[in-house]
Amino acid sequence: MRKLTRAFGPQRTGAAQIGQPWPGPPTLTYGWPMGSDIPFGFGNLGGDLPDPNDPRVQQMMQQLQQMMAQSLSSGPVNWQLARQLAESELEAENIVGPADQAHVAEAVRLADLWLDSVVNWPSGVTATDAWTRKQWIARTEDSWKQLAEPLAAQMGEAMQTLVPEEMAGMLGPMADLMKGVGSALFGAQMGQALAKLAGEVLSSTEVGLPLGKTGVAALLPGNIAAYAEGLELPVEEVRLFVALREAAAHRLFTHAPWLRAHLLGALEAYAREIRIDEAAIEEAMSEIDPINPEAAATLDLSEVFKPEDTEQQKAALARLATTLALIAGWINTVVADAVGERLPTMDRLMESARRRRASGGPVEQTFEALVGLQLDQAKVRAAERLWQSLSEARGIEGREAVWAHPDLMPSAADLERPESFATVSEALEDLDLSMFDQLAVNDPKDDEDGPEK
Repeated sequence: MRKLTRAFGPQRTGAAQIGQPWPGPPTLTYGWPMGSDIPFGFGNLGGDLPDPNDPRVQQMMQQLQQMMAQSLSSGPVNWQLARQLAESELEAENIVGPADQAHVAEAVRLADLWLDSVVNWPSGVTATDAWTRKQWIARTEDSWKQLAEPLAAQMGEAMQTLVPEEMAGMLGPMADLMKGVGSALFGAQMGQALAKLAGEVLSSTEVGLPLGKTGVAALLPGNIAAYAEGLELPVEEVRLFVALREAAAHRLFTHAPWLRAHLLGALEAYAREIRIDEAAIEEAMSEIDPINPEAAATLDLSEVFKPEDTEQQKAALARLATTLALIAGWINTVVADAVGERLPTMDRLMESARRRRASGGPVEQTFEALVGLQLDQAKVRAAERLWQSLSEARGIEGREAVWAHPDLMPSAADLERPESFATVSEALEDLDLSMFDQLAVNDPKDDEDGPEK
């Protein structure tokens, strides 16, 4: 569980930006510059205490009180802080105009037309949109709450155990101090992470699941233009390639309604097992000088949260990794089939997408930061072979039938022998799969209006 602290816990390496080195501390007004290490400090109460008449100490305490007041009322993650920090980190960009909206709408329309011939399901897109980076942050916030808050809440509860029971009554409202600290910490780190992702993502589904409203296919024209320039490819072809992947993802999540809840359930299962090592944090905190930022920067809290994953956490991570690989493999397969020979630059685009994932694309960054999951690209390639072999053995309809219910899905063991899954699954052809449609309806899933209202 060491990787978890890279995003949601104080870190020595400074990798609070998802999957990337910290570029330097942003300027916040919390008494000292906030880096990726400790944005708060509890010194050893033995020895000399800070001088309460010192203007620096007075300023720090005033700002700390303001931060705590805001954080205590904002839940496990201070999202107001996250938004402010993320938007302050964004580079200037052009506004999205009518021409951008028209280009996105046309690209998605053509993508859906091509997908119709290779996917058994109808389109899952009900509307299109073009977003700026700032709009991406605003319009995906509800989904980030679903992804991050179970983890942050559990860590906040674990930090709360640091307040002894016999002192909680005496401290009154101050007993919630650790919750406020955690909320501000997680908010600041989420802000940094969202700013980093906003500068890279090309669409609303690139992190592995739809983040915006249900059925809204959204692309980021500014990021797509920069991506096309880096590849030295026509922006029209890159836009169409991104639209194909976006439209394919919406079809999948629309017609496998259990899928989103399945991913969120794995994250929640992981979060339930988060525990804190009280002895480790007490030892670490005793070494901090509360008015010495340099001392805080050397603190290593990698052992504060239990460093070894429990068996339940390992199972949740395995389920998450397998599902994400199957999603990516299916999208790669249907997009390649839909394009065929229509797009001359398709090979370069697919290879670029694979390199992007191998070097840490948005989906890899997201889940490594949330739960320390390092996605194995070999699993994605195995998933591609599995879906291809299943298409050859059972046809498009047979391939899509596997998505009817999680119990029908390939397992991690099947990805180790992808070609054999088609042979085993042939026995399903004689079964009445309609019962799984009803099971999928009864499974918990998101509101039909999507994560964003």
